[in-house]
Amino acid sequence: MKRLEATIYGHVQGVSFRYYTQRQAQQHGLNGWVANKRDGTVKVVAEGAEKELKQLLDFLHRGPTMARVDRVNVSWMEATGEFTRFDVRWL
Repeated sequence: MKRLEATIYGHVQGVSFRYYTQRQAQQHGLNGWVANKRDGTVKVVAEGAEKELKQLLDFLHRGPTMARVDRVNVSWMEATGEFTRFDVRWL
């Protein structure tokens, strides 16, 4: 099991990015969270199988229809197992 931490830059707030990210993560059986940050970015922390995380990452690079993704910063690490579902959070 792996952990993906990503920060998404661009026009990613106010376009249902968190909603669609949560749906994608749930469809892939991933646990973790997604949140808007005050600086206009979106932060994602997800844990699960590496193959499923890579599919989520593909989505993060394009986002939902109304989004414009300029850049995604990604970090990979070992999963901690601290999550039991995938939530939307407020930071």
